Amino acid sequence: MALVRKGSRRITVDGVTYRWRLRGRPTYAQGMTWSPLTYAVEHAETPGTTLVITTDRSHPANWLASPTAPVLPAEVAAGIRTARARGWNPESPGAPFHLDR
Repeated sequence: MALVRKGSRRITVDGVTYRWRLRGRPTYAQGMTWSPLTYAVEHAETPGTTLVITTDRSHPANWLASPTAPVLPAEVAAGIRTARARGWNPESPGAPFHLDR
């Protein structure tokens, strides 16, 4: 499934352009800080398999005012490099590739 373009950001990693997006509103479990923040990455020109990266922090819009930190482009780039090293092929179709950071 392709990412929604609205709200997505472009990032270039090792000469390849990707789009990444953080969910604007938290899920119920993220809002209650039961589950961590996740964001999705896909190839910008030929989207195939989506990379889903799970972080170790709360969603910024959680309902309990739990402290959190922003997702920085450097962190996204590092996640993309790690996923590529573990076999993620963003241009081929398939099930989402999950990476737990």
